[in-house]
Amino acid sequence: MKKIIGYFLRGLLILAPVTLTIYLLLAVFRWLDGAFDLNGIPGLGLGLMVVLLTLVGYIGSHVRPFIVLGERILNRLPVVNIIYSSIKDVFDALLGEEAKFNCPVLVKVFAGTECYKLGFVTQETMDMIHRDDLTAVYFPDSYNFSGELLLVPKESVIRLDLPSSQVMKFVVSGGVARL
Repeated sequence: MKKIIGYFLRGLLILAPVTLTIYLLLAVFRWLDGAFDLNGIPGLGLGLMVVLLTLVGYIGSHVRPFIVLGERILNRLPVVNIIYSSIKDVFDALLGEEAKFNCPVLVKVFAGTECYKLGFVTQETMDMIHRDDLTAVYFPDSYNFSGELLLVPKESVIRLDLPSSQVMKFVVSGGVARL
């Protein structure tokens, strides 16, 4: 009976990640097709979304004043400006030309201990609050799309010579993924 339970659990470990990945991809695919329901042709919504995003990216690369104007309008609207600027900052930090999560570090969490956290430097100095001795480090949460920002003494920060994507994957997976 123990062997059967072991086989069952091993099968679950093999199939669950594949099945959930396929399920999520299909859910996004169906959502896009539903958002652009054009005569029920499968895949047309996804194809239209890819073409639309590429076209907007092309226009945005060549017609910068319109984007600046649109951002100014959104940044002047109460409440909308908070939501828009927060979302834009996160996307810029992750995917933008000046990605912010490109400097992985190891930070000693408590003085006098050997306890460390992995994070990413977002500001080298905190001179805007007259604290040049501090560095802003963002620590993403595991299994979540949130995290925390700590201002830590520079001497507590150890720079890592590792790809940012690998460090982020390691942290977000709760340390399960390989570095």
